[in-house]
Amino acid sequence: MCGIAGYLGDVRSEAEGRAVLGAMIGAIRHRGPDGTGIVAEEGIGLAHARLSIIDLAAGAQPMASADGRLEITFNGEIFNYVELRAELLARGHRFRTHSDTEVILNLYAEMGPACVERLNGDFTFAIWDRPARTLFIARDRMGVRPLFHTTRNGVLYFGSEVKALLAVPGVSAELDPIALDQIFTFWFPLAPRTAFKDVLELPPGHTLTATADGRVAIRRYWALDYPDAADADGLDQRPDAAIADDVRALLEDAARIRLRADVPVGSYLSGGLDSSLITAIARREVSDRLRTFSVGFESAEYDEAEQQMAMVQALGTEHSSILCTTADIGRVMPDVIRATERPILRTSPAPLFRLSGLVRDSGFKVVLTGEGADEVFAGYDIFKEAKVRRFAARNPASTWRPLLLQRLYPYLPRLQNQPQAFLQSFFGRPEDAADPLFSHLPRFRTTAGAKLFYAAETRRQLAGYSAMDELRSLLPERFARWHPLSQAQYLEAGHLLPGYILSSQGDRVAMAHAVEGRFPFLDHRVVEFASRIPPRLKLRSLREKHILREAAAPLLPKTIANRVKQPYRAPEVAPFVGAGAPAYVADRLAPGAIAASGLFDPVAVGRLAAKVSRNGEVGFKDNMAFLGVLTTELWLDAFAPARSSAPPRSVAAA
Repeated sequence: MCGIAGYLGDVRSEAEGRAVLGAMIGAIRHRGPDGTGIVAEEGIGLAHARLSIIDLAAGAQPMASADGRLEITFNGEIFNYVELRAELLARGHRFRTHSDTEVILNLYAEMGPACVERLNGDFTFAIWDRPARTLFIARDRMGVRPLFHTTRNGVLYFGSEVKALLAVPGVSAELDPIALDQIFTFWFPLAPRTAFKDVLELPPGHTLTATADGRVAIRRYWALDYPDAADADGLDQRPDAAIADDVRALLEDAARIRLRADVPVGSYLSGGLDSSLITAIARREVSDRLRTFSVGFESAEYDEAEQQMAMVQALGTEHSSILCTTADIGRVMPDVIRATERPILRTSPAPLFRLSGLVRDSGFKVVLTGEGADEVFAGYDIFKEAKVRRFAARNPASTWRPLLLQRLYPYLPRLQNQPQAFLQSFFGRPEDAADPLFSHLPRFRTTAGAKLFYAAETRRQLAGYSAMDELRSLLPERFARWHPLSQAQYLEAGHLLPGYILSSQGDRVAMAHAVEGRFPFLDHRVVEFASRIPPRLKLRSLREKHILREAAAPLLPKTIANRVKQPYRAPEVAPFVGAGAPAYVADRLAPGAIAASGLFDPVAVGRLAAKVSRNGEVGFKDNMAFLGVLTTELWLDAFAPARSSAPPRSVAAA
């Protein structure tokens, strides 16, 4: 795991190119504190910040092929590099290192851009082909590792984080209002759009090929897909036990190859099914005592320490945990926003930011995680909710069907007290049933409450734009033929997962502390196999991840294997109100500061801040609106301070 940066195009001199590369890679040195490297020649520059994990002595980058024809800068890991290296050696390729980086070079030399189809890994890399004068950039299938690019004065610049691009002279940060509107709908901007105007993200499963004469081509090489709902032959029709056995075997191999490293590998342990299963598999593979890490909370509403310790005792791991207080969340939020590089509407990234700090302080660079299981095997409440809503929509007059929704959220006491009329209006609009976004409409509409606080100018810029219409236009042609559960899974795995979970809660907060997360559930073999499992085996009645639970049963205590999912959550607005609120909250939400940024209505924001201050946690819509406004202002502070400058606080208050 590392940070990469580079450019393709004419700069004034090699010295200037080296200076730009130094600034770019210096801006993301936190991703790779173990060393840096730069290659600059006419019309091309590559830079690398190294987090040394494989072949510690000889894996420095940028790395050239043995014949000098190719040069690579690479972020990530290729987990099947051992097998690929053996194949390449048998076909006559030469190796000077034992790194996975050199495997990519030799595979590209043999296959060209098609090499990505042989790679099992989490990666972004850029290869400069000197004879062809061509730059080839690739991103992994599921979008675990990020890659951003922009063009200035005819030069293509790229980097693992936008901070690298902002180090280029002439590149400045400007918030894209359409991206903000998408974040205030989906929690993330729709790739390739980013929060930064004129900065693009290379989407998951895509490659970018650029030539020295300025041509750029972007191609998709992999896409998440599901069988048609009516296509029984496309589904796995074997007995349940046989499917469960194959799920377990695939996960065991996915975890096994993700333990490959020349440094110790630990594991996150949340106390839920997913991380417990991965940790149990890893425990059988390692010869030493496995190190595990977890985060806890003050409130029992969020804390899973009891389940975490049960798994520690069952597996005999050496465990470390960190308590994340509400004050901690408020304290680190500015750092979190600088890491995520976008506004966020949940505080969930903050505890994970602190957890990765614990991992690094414990001397570890690599951890396994159970992330991805909910998307791949249908574990989220939103899948059950959509099933109940469809059931209720078939009989809109029913008075009892909407009440089933209360059973889905026992951990949300406010929902238990809502009248039937509220449940029907919020969850059960019959006219929604034909909408391709049906499963997610309640979430999107709740999130969109943040848009009520736009300033008049922001509304004008967004006049006629619909984020949900844009998402509908991006859905694959086959989407309408999929089973409703597969449709909902696609929205989670194809969009929310790379757009938010793997970004704001994954790569960005972990790599802020130079910690690499590895995701066995996102091995493309697991993802492709799971897509062919009949939906009834993923969501059986209202039992989420049924087939995964069956696969996990031989490896886990029954209390964990059968435990109803508790979604990962953290205190939302409590860290930002009351006597212990950080000083920046009042500063950034003061009327003068809001007016200076120009994105939100100072009066409306003032009313929201007062409501939150009086009542604390006030409900999903207001909580997310409050956090959306606050973190947008923090984003401006971090990346566009001139836009967010405000008069002194006393003047603003007046």
